[in-house]
Amino acid sequence: MNETPVTTPRLSVVVPVKNEAGNVAPLIAEIEAACAPLGAFEIIYVNDGSTDDTPRILADLARSKPHLRVLEHKSSCGQSAAVRSGARAAKAPIIVTIDGDGQNDPAYIPALVAALDAGGAQTGMAAGQRVGRKDTGFKRVQSRLANAVRGFVLSDGTRDTGCGLKAIRREVYLSLPYFDALHRFMPALVKRDGYEIALVDVKDRPRLTGVSNYGFFDRLWVGMADLAGVAWLCRRRRKIADVKEIKSHAG
Repeated sequence: MNETPVTTPRLSVVVPVKNEAGNVAPLIAEIEAACAPLGAFEIIYVNDGSTDDTPRILADLARSKPHLRVLEHKSSCGQSAAVRSGARAAKAPIIVTIDGDGQNDPAYIPALVAALDAGGAQTGMAAGQRVGRKDTGFKRVQSRLANAVRGFVLSDGTRDTGCGLKAIRREVYLSLPYFDALHRFMPALVKRDGYEIALVDVKDRPRLTGVSNYGFFDRLWVGMADLAGVAWLCRRRRKIADVKEIKSHAG
């Protein structure tokens, strides 16, 4: 009996969601359209303790979409935990992260993947940087201040680490130290491990429906302890060993 060969996806799109019932179906359709020219892909939705119709909608869609996988946290563990769950489950060598509220436009996924590919193995991540922010004026001011301080302390070379759109090599992501709010500091930690970062400008847009469920984690005073911890990790970086195996010619 002939078996259908299993195709390993080229990329895994990881989408953390909490109470985003109205955004699930339209965002999945946009991700599918953006990824179709890139080869085999999978979409991994991580339901982070939703209490609305998000679980039911995801289950219904997964029945007709074999490339859609659904993971579930019994209770909300936060955005970084949801991204990590998706990355650990991913089957592809490249992970694309995108927020589940629709503010990140999936149309930029090919540009991120292309930037990652163009940099070769030395480029560990391609990070989106938002232009034309659609948040409130108060949040934009907070974000600019937080990004300025973060950039001064970490010298990570990025103006906007809060953008959910990122493409990162899976082995690079899994080697990063895990902590809550990791997704806000990935460029600095990827650079700490000796990799280059590619930057791609992406246009922001309003969320499709609903309100924010993860809070304003880019506020300066919320992230000060995390910023100090990441700065310590970067200072403690040691030269990464260049390891090769010596082959035995015996026999």
